[in-house]
Amino acid sequence: MEELLSGFKVADGDEIAPWVRLVAHLRPRRASRPDEAAEKLRALTHLLSRRPDLVEPMHAALLRLFRERKQVSLYVSSGLLPSTGFFSETARRIADRLLPNVIDTAYMKDVLAVVFHRSDDELWVNALSDELWLDFLQALLATPDSPPASSGERELPPVMDELIEALRVLSFHVSAIGLDPELVRVDPDLEEYESPFLAQNAELLAYLDQYRDHWRRIAPDPADDKHLRVMLDQCDEVLQRVRRRATKLGTSLTLTFKLERLRQHLERIAELLRLLDTLREQEDIRGALPRVIPLFKALVHAECRRNRLSDYWGQNVELLSLRMTESASKTGERYITSTRGEYFGMMGSAALGGVIIACMAALKLVLSRQGMAPLNEALAFCLNYGLGFVLIHMVGGTVATKQPAMTANAIAASIGEARGKSRNLEDLADLITRTVRSQIAAILGNVGVAIPLAICLGLLIQSATGTPFVDTEKARHLLHDADPRSGALFFAAVAGVCLFLSGLIAGYYDNLSAYNRIPERLRQLRRPRRLLGEARMDRIARYVENNLGALAGNFFFGFLLGGATALGVLFGLPLDIRHIAFSSAYVGYAVAGSEFALPLQMVGIALLGVLLIGVVNLTVSFALTLNVAMRARHITFAQRRTLGRLLLKRLLTRPQDFLLPPRSQGRPADSAEATAADPLGPQPPKG
Repeated sequence: MEELLSGFKVADGDEIAPWVRLVAHLRPRRASRPDEAAEKLRALTHLLSRRPDLVEPMHAALLRLFRERKQVSLYVSSGLLPSTGFFSETARRIADRLLPNVIDTAYMKDVLAVVFHRSDDELWVNALSDELWLDFLQALLATPDSPPASSGERELPPVMDELIEALRVLSFHVSAIGLDPELVRVDPDLEEYESPFLAQNAELLAYLDQYRDHWRRIAPDPADDKHLRVMLDQCDEVLQRVRRRATKLGTSLTLTFKLERLRQHLERIAELLRLLDTLREQEDIRGALPRVIPLFKALVHAECRRNRLSDYWGQNVELLSLRMTESASKTGERYITSTRGEYFGMMGSAALGGVIIACMAALKLVLSRQGMAPLNEALAFCLNYGLGFVLIHMVGGTVATKQPAMTANAIAASIGEARGKSRNLEDLADLITRTVRSQIAAILGNVGVAIPLAICLGLLIQSATGTPFVDTEKARHLLHDADPRSGALFFAAVAGVCLFLSGLIAGYYDNLSAYNRIPERLRQLRRPRRLLGEARMDRIARYVENNLGALAGNFFFGFLLGGATALGVLFGLPLDIRHIAFSSAYVGYAVAGSEFALPLQMVGIALLGVLLIGVVNLTVSFALTLNVAMRARHITFAQRRTLGRLLLKRLLTRPQDFLLPPRSQGRPADSAEATAADPLGPQPPKG
């Protein structure tokens, strides 16, 4: 250890090399095991506390490092999104991973990147407690600097001068972002009234001048930051207001990027201001160390992950997905029933969907016999699925498996409101209970109609044509496709992923409609207004406003289902889809085509497979959507075990609640409880 520290005594040579060797000594063999680094840091701190002769050269080396290196770029760019834009920054990170930038150690930012050069260094640096780092820095800075002059003007320390300059740059950045046309489009008040983003710049510059004069003892009174704090609070309020308006008016990658960049800059300004205030009060860096350590950890984290594409995408895509999942959660409210009237309305809507699904399944069987080229056949299957799902939505039907991708977002929004409170967890358990029984109603409506209708259609076609709609061999093949031992459950999981993606697509197009103001632009079309009339054109615009996302989601869902099979054929992969509604219809056609002569065991296994396919469809799509919705809201639900116990208790004591809503006239208390507990309110079912 002493040999390691003796490197700081060398006056000539590379001044950064001793710090590189010191961090290499502290670095654990595995970044996930910070205990090794903690033990070494304790030993180093203990050695410095006993050996002042080792502290002095190390202290001097640290001071030279900060005096001779430029620090502004470290504070204004590390950990903050750049101004280049989403796609430009993505390209830069990819290029830097392939061919890293030249390191210039004249800048403290690059010095930090050289010292903590491994991408996992930030794990153990941040894992070490603030107390450990504080003890080490206090031992390192135990040697006093030259005392300041007792009277007269004094110079501003280089570190403080760099902090002040960094605050000036950050303030100008905030002003530029706050006046961006994207923000002004969402919040026109920024043009009509004095912008707080310009006001904060004027206040910050005045405050920094007063701070500098007071430190140099030119001005007797300390700088007053009250007006500056008010302006920064107003900037944050505008930021939150723009976010709220964007949930109604729509957002984009550009707007999401700039809002996140603005938030980061405001937080960095607040952090550096707190550090300056502490330095003024303590008049010594030692007193400000508790403020320095969190900033040090954040900067190391940023430099170690500066080229991580996954982190960068995660920051932006999660914010964009929040807008998409907010749209889907509003749609999900329609799929959660509270009363028996809504419950049976959902079942009737699903029954209508089952009728159309039985016809779609029949059309797919007909298309498969036409001997089309593979690409044409895949396109025909996609159009059959897509247009069929769109038709179901337009006539007010429901597809059971479309529900999880929507209801999961509503449940995630409710989890975000729960905050671990027992009453809110009860409300959440009630919401999940009603979601389960609504899903069961939709499945019963789809499957309960699709199977008998498929049997009837098969028998009618056979009666009209004299030949079975499905021959015996095809019937056995259809039943084998539903057999859970034939890979059907894996293919059901593929369909679940398609359901999840269709939910995101629906949210994306709802956001696109709001952001691009599609309904308003439709109302401005002159020729359609003359042909259709003002009232009819207004109804069309309102329908597009309320249904564009659902229509796009259903249409693309059909292409995802048909495209998965085509992809398997194209690449020679065992890739297919299994959907509960279509599988049940195929079982019905197989039974009718075999004239009820198939073995009961084969039919029973196929029906069991249909049930399991439905479970996998729902579980996969619900889990994926709930995960994205919770990550977009930054929700960590630590009360999942408590919620699980509440649901289990309700299942054991009142299992009927998971199957059928209580009678409102016979159970007034339950009805009132359901109304109060529902944060969404009862909504009519809609496909």
